[in-house]
Amino acid sequence: MPQTDTSRDEAIKSLEKRASALQARTAQTPHDFGAKAAGYGYRLMAVMLGGIFVGLAFGAIADVLVGTAPWGMIVGVLVGFGISIWMAVRSAQQMSEEAAREWGPPQDLVPDDEEED
Repeated sequence: MPQTDTSRDEAIKSLEKRASALQARTAQTPHDFGAKAAGYGYRLMAVMLGGIFVGLAFGAIADVLVGTAPWGMIVGVLVGFGISIWMAVRSAQQMSEEAAREWGPPQDLVPDDEEED
């Protein structure tokens, strides 16, 4: 007994609906790393600049108290820069561990179909 066109159309629509529901359940949505990565970048920049300015302030205070005109500020900036580098590396390691716990191991990006010229 042949089936009518309407029952075939209904069967195809039902099959397409189930296939799209299955695809929606199994499709992996890419993580949006943009906002969190920008936050990490700003945090590292603040650590770097903060260390330099704190060293500069301590050097200026030492210059006023001891009277060693530019040398306190020079040494303060250099020490502040060194400490800020150490703190930035340490912060980057902690951020990397936090990202690995939250997002899992690094994954490759989905290749673009468009070729860049």
